[in-house]
Amino acid sequence: MAGNKRIAVFGGVAVAAVVLDQVSKAWARTALAGDPAPLVPGVMDLALVMNTGAAFSIGSGSTWVFVILAAAICAACAVWVVHEKAMPAPLAAALGAVAGGGAGNLIDRVIAGQVTDFFATAFIDFPVFNVADIFVTCGVILSLILAWRFDAARDGGGQTGEDN
Repeated sequence: MAGNKRIAVFGGVAVAAVVLDQVSKAWARTALAGDPAPLVPGVMDLALVMNTGAAFSIGSGSTWVFVILAAAICAACAVWVVHEKAMPAPLAAALGAVAGGGAGNLIDRVIAGQVTDFFATAFIDFPVFNVADIFVTCGVILSLILAWRFDAARDGGGQTGEDN
């Protein structure tokens, strides 16, 4: 894929992720107070939680470690997209989701020292999460699958149509 298009796909997805994440968190901080509110009764509630840790509240209080780690991952995604000339658009989009979600939580950590979470599962005991977490999780899963397919095609194990 042409460099400008590949970078635009990455950047567009990353910016969309940051905007959706930050708007949803601003809403959550003002609209959610007190008891959880059902979003989908019996499945998903909205409950405001301020998280100083990473996923599943691991490493609470290590804000600057997570800031450095998130910045490094976002930068690595961007560098890969810029330098991999044959990268297909779906992989660039998936990496944009990882970088955008990471940047969304990074903004919270730098500004407030904690991340705003508000999606709470009602049917199982699972950590509360946010839009950025969804982008990161889905982006990582898709990136792994698409990178594996891209590498296999590039190494002669198949054709993606991108490198013909």
